[in-house]
Amino acid sequence: MTTPKLISTPFTSSSTAAEVLRGVDLTGVRAIVTGGSSGIGTETARALTSAGAEVTLAVRNTTAGDAVAETIAKSTGGIRPRVVRLDLADRTTITRFVDAWNGPLHLLINNAGVVTGGLERTPEGWELQFATNHLGHFALASGLHDALAMGATDRDGARIVSVSSTAHMRSGIDFDDLHFERRNYDPQIAYAQSKTANSLFAVEATRRWASDGIITNTVNPGGVATGLQRNFTARQKASLDAAEAAGVFTYKTVEQGAATSIVAAVTPEFAHSGGHYLDDAQEAYTVPDDADLAQHPHGVKEWALDPTTAKRLWTVSTDLLRV
Repeated sequence: MTTPKLISTPFTSSSTAAEVLRGVDLTGVRAIVTGGSSGIGTETARALTSAGAEVTLAVRNTTAGDAVAETIAKSTGGIRPRVVRLDLADRTTITRFVDAWNGPLHLLINNAGVVTGGLERTPEGWELQFATNHLGHFALASGLHDALAMGATDRDGARIVSVSSTAHMRSGIDFDDLHFERRNYDPQIAYAQSKTANSLFAVEATRRWASDGIITNTVNPGGVATGLQRNFTARQKASLDAAEAAGVFTYKTVEQGAATSIVAAVTPEFAHSGGHYLDDAQEAYTVPDDADLAQHPHGVKEWALDPTTAKRLWTVSTDLLRV
């Protein structure tokens, strides 16, 4: 059996979002960036706006979002991004956001993420990292499907970018105990499970929605120091330091960290091909589930791309959100 050739682009680990967008005109493109009030999300939104896109910052803290929108407008000389409240752990705000959206949507950047230092739950009893990082984005994308399909009609395709992490290599999906009701809670494993879920979403969303012109890919932005680390425990910080020392990653700037999201969002290589996992602006190579992270820092585990698991996760997620 011939292994499919991996998709490559002209960009590298040191490329910036602005470099990816050089010469690209996004006038008329409507984009949503979740978690756009800080870190990689802010730079992703700034880069898209600078290329002419009409960007909506979907954020929990609208005061912070407004400050970012003002800064983006001044720095780009472009249109000020819209700011709309969205809490991915609160289904009411997701429904409100979806219901308020009018017209086509061309780009959905599922960038927001949360890391906890201990076990936290939503009002439904769901583990917070899985609920926010996966279920919230799943509900948002599902709710915006028709807008994306409309966007695909107007511009020869719409795209969803699902932001994952090298952390996915620590854990697959534990369908027997998704929300840590029986097993001991480990925040790193919970985060890893949610990041694997982000990748599996892209696999199944592409299978279901490609016929509507909607393509979904997953990206690993790489190591970027952002507000995501503010809730790390001493153990989590030590683990991160050890991974850096082992060469698992080297820190990038936020401009470099946003580049792979922009590659998935705008480059022709990924316009009509989805279900891929990108690392350092290229499609990543697949490694076995028992592969060592330190030896394969730019790989993606089989459990994050498995179509059977992706289909099962979609069904389970749909059932959870029906309750």
